[in-house]
Amino acid sequence: MKYSPLFWPIELKGNAICILDETKLPQSLTYIKAINYRQACKAIKEMKTRAVGQVLLVMYTFLLESRKRNTPLSKVAEAINATRPTLSFKFLTDMVLGWGKSGAPLEDSIKGFLGALKEARIRQAKEASHLLEDGDAVLTHCNVSGLLPLIAEFCRRDKKRISFFVTETRPYLQGTRLTAWELNRAKINNTIIADNMVAQVMFERKIKKVIVGADNLAQNGDIANKIGTYQIALLARDFNIPFFVLCPPPSGAETGYDIEIEVRPPKELLEFRGRSLAPTGAKAYYPAFDITPHELITRHINLNIVR
Repeated sequence: MKYSPLFWPIELKGNAICILDETKLPQSLTYIKAINYRQACKAIKEMKTRAVGQVLLVMYTFLLESRKRNTPLSKVAEAINATRPTLSFKFLTDMVLGWGKSGAPLEDSIKGFLGALKEARIRQAKEASHLLEDGDAVLTHCNVSGLLPLIAEFCRRDKKRISFFVTETRPYLQGTRLTAWELNRAKINNTIIADNMVAQVMFERKIKKVIVGADNLAQNGDIANKIGTYQIALLARDFNIPFFVLCPPPSGAETGYDIEIEVRPPKELLEFRGRSLAPTGAKAYYPAFDITPHELITRHINLNIVR
């Protein structure tokens, strides 16, 4: 099966981690390198990689630093945990530190987890494909790191034709730059719409299902996902459209209220790739995520990692 480059955007090659620079897409398929945990953390903060790419980067960073044996892994964990608050990196770093204390070879544990993660993502896409019907038009928001082309491929194998409506996902435009790009590469029918068109497109009965990802899953089923997800869930409820979520494993948060929302720098809303979009002196507020209550979610499509 052919995967989108976004399905597994990180690789460890020798003494360097190769990171697909998602900020350069769709103009160029460019990889940057990180040779230590500081550079890896910088790539996370700058959103050079995101979603599953950040999970992979965490794992490969521990693998790289464990081979070098120059820095205590607890210090690596501390730096990673400080990068982005909404994503539950502590769950991952605690897991790795636990492996290190267990006495088992850490490299084997990390590689075993990565192999299990890849298989779990494939199963997750297959499960999602079973929820779709021939002719479905699916609305999505942001980017789910290569899972949508995979879902569409499973649908093709089942003789089901599906298409996507892709929100721009402002201000980083992950929908336009990443999702539409990978769907086009896979020759999957998709249409880009502005974030504020969702209600009208649903009113026109163009949408049959909604599938989004999640950056954090609380114990009660609430999710944190890219800002704008909550309002789509509210609209889906009003128009009686199933709302499905591709979820990571649950974090330590009991409810969505316990998930810290990352507030990104204002300039990311006021500028795009160094060009000003607003008048001088304009103020901005950019919470990068919002919370969707579990009551609005038709089904959680969980990532079940079996090792």
